[in-house]
Amino acid sequence: MLRAQAPLQTGRARASYIVARMTPGEQRTLASARAELARLVRYDDESLVHDAWIRQRYEGGYAETYAPARKQAVTTAWHEAGHAVAALAVGARFSSASIRAGGRSSGRVHSIIGGGADAFVIAAGGKVAEGLRGWTLPSTDAEVRAWLASWRDDGGDARRFRAGLAGTRFAGDETGAWRHCVDVLTPLRLQIRSLARGLLTWPRHLPYAVAAELAGFGTQDRKAAAT
Repeated sequence: MLRAQAPLQTGRARASYIVARMTPGEQRTLASARAELARLVRYDDESLVHDAWIRQRYEGGYAETYAPARKQAVTTAWHEAGHAVAALAVGARFSSASIRAGGRSSGRVHSIIGGGADAFVIAAGGKVAEGLRGWTLPSTDAEVRAWLASWRDDGGDARRFRAGLAGTRFAGDETGAWRHCVDVLTPLRLQIRSLARGLLTWPRHLPYAVAAELAGFGTQDRKAAAT
């Protein structure tokens, strides 16, 4: 789910690096998250879900037992990581990302700013990431059209996707817009997975700069690429 996307124009930068100065607290969060991910590197996604996310879903009534709570957390992590990586890919910013369930959503990327004409990519990012997780995205145009016709009530993502097409080259072409989103995000699947696993192992929200680093868009990755 997205929160408070503002219509500010930013430069488009597919798979670009995001320059963000990290606070000492964010540096500690990043170091701790990376250490935990390294420790659990051989575990699959469901096996590394932090107990806090499992208990929160079970105790909050979002899941009947721990097993579905674990599965829900993984699906949500990929979904929110898809939104976040899409935002990073088109040069937008956000305040934080989390998989904490509450209200009508199972997680959220907070306070997205920017995206311009590519904002619809951010809106579709969650669903695209869910499909990329298991390689279950619709393939033919007929399948895409049928799926888009069924994509309605999901916390507002579908509405934002369609609204975001106005004034772009995809106005009136939802199928073409969806395929564009898939083309943008498929090469970033491993980065989506990396951030999703970070969301699963860290028991609190991930600030923007930390999420960018875990997804390979941060300043540390930029320095590594330059050497």
